[in-house]
Amino acid sequence: MTITRPAPGQLKWWVIGTVGILLGCAVAVWFGISSTRGVSWSDAGFNIVGNTRVDVTFDVIHQNGKPVTCTLEALDLQHGQVGQTTVDLPASTYSSTRYTRTVHTVAKAVTGTVDSCSYK
Repeated sequence: MTITRPAPGQLKWWVIGTVGILLGCAVAVWFGISSTRGVSWSDAGFNIVGNTRVDVTFDVIHQNGKPVTCTLEALDLQHGQVGQTTVDLPASTYSSTRYTRTVHTVAKAVTGTVDSCSYK
C-alpha cells in the first residue's frame, strides 16, 4: 500500500500542523508533570469548638524537609467565609505530616478546610 503525497503547495501546511501538534503534546505533558510536583495537602477533619473557633486537622504531603505556609478557612452554611488564617509549618522530612490549627471566626462555622499550601 502506498502513501499518497500531499497536494502540490500543501506540504508547508502539513509540516506546520505536525509541528503544532508536537508542541501541543509537549505543553500538555509539561503541565501534567508540573501539577503533580510540589507540596500537597489533604483535609483530615475539623472540630467546631464554639461560635468563634474551628480547629482544622489536615495532612501536608511531600514537604521534602522544607517549611510550608498554609491558608485555612472556616465556612458557614451558605459557604461564606467566616474565618481565615495563614499558618507557618515547620520543615518535615516525613512523607505525610498531620497538623491541627485553629481558625478564629466572626460567626458560627459549619466546616473548616485548607484553602492552599505552598513552600515558604
